[in-house]
Amino acid sequence: MRISIVTETWPPEINGVALTARCLALGLQALGHAVEVVRPRQGDEAAAGLPTLLLPGAALPRYPGLRFGLPAQRRLHEHWSRQRPDALYVATEGPLGLTALAAAARLGIPVSTGFHTRFDDFARHYGLKPLAPLVFSYLRRFHNRADATLVPTRELADFLAARGFRNVQVLRRAVDTTLFHPDKRSEVLRAGWGLTPGQLAVLHVGRLAPEKNLELVLTAYRAIQRQVADARLIVVGDGPARAALAAANPDVLFAGVRRGEELASHYASGDLFLFPSLTETFGNVTLEALASGVPVVAFDYGAAREHMPTGCGWRVPFGDGGAFVAAAAAGAVCPTLRTGQRAAARAATEGLDPTGVSASLARLLSELRNEPRAA
Repeated sequence: MRISIVTETWPPEINGVALTARCLALGLQALGHAVEVVRPRQGDEAAAGLPTLLLPGAALPRYPGLRFGLPAQRRLHEHWSRQRPDALYVATEGPLGLTALAAAARLGIPVSTGFHTRFDDFARHYGLKPLAPLVFSYLRRFHNRADATLVPTRELADFLAARGFRNVQVLRRAVDTTLFHPDKRSEVLRAGWGLTPGQLAVLHVGRLAPEKNLELVLTAYRAIQRQVADARLIVVGDGPARAALAAANPDVLFAGVRRGEELASHYASGDLFLFPSLTETFGNVTLEALASGVPVVAFDYGAAREHMPTGCGWRVPFGDGGAFVAAAAAGAVCPTLRTGQRAAARAATEGLDPTGVSASLARLLSELRNEPRAA
């Protein structure tokens, strides 16, 4: 098939949507499909190994380093009239994604969308709480213009279906279990963190932004310190909240953005992974930590509910900060328990093959292509 993937974020931007879109695109290409990526220009473009249509974009307010695509319906209509795709996958709900839906409708091209981000939750964390219901209403209208909406968990599928989203289907997420592996653990890296082999490395990886509930990471870390005085917190990532967090917590190591093998080594060199976010549709970092053999403390939803069986970390009731802190402290004082959990964490991810996920997307798009098109 000829497949166009429309996304307003793409590596080197670091977020779950960008990484998932690239993983799907490369997976589809490896399966023999002709894949085109449609996205905004990022400035200093790097070769992606994929045919790419670059369109105008603009910086996302209050989110330095991220961009969104500008409306491009006429350009897309002309482009797809010349090189018609068999199906589209639209990964983002911004102006570019919206005009891609419009162009596809005019041309009768089947479309699936990906529901990756709860932007209504984002509104609550950026001082726009009264707008949250309007944002959610927009998301529903956007995705209902497509032939199918793809989500990573059955929990989210049921949630959206109960709120008027049509034809919601589950497309599992994958993790690169070759890259993220316990063997990437590095005592040299840990020494660079100021740790001896027996010291506890508490880890968090993600975008440092208000909606990520990062204060809970710090609260849990302080509780850990009261029981394990020489524990060290390492925070990997960047974002608008980093400067304030670093200034208020000078004993925390802020390692900045890490990619590829370097990121994998950071994961595997940790002993306990804290993931306190309440705004995820999934949480890819949970899978990356588990694949690296690191026990996880997370709320019981998204990737944690879907892929964390008993014995590879702690799932606590959604939104219960006290339970989160207690679980983190319990994990910190039990090195023997964590040793057993490392193997269980790794085992929980070994069936999450990226090629299989891309093949599932290809089957779904093929089914959409064969359905009768509405006028």
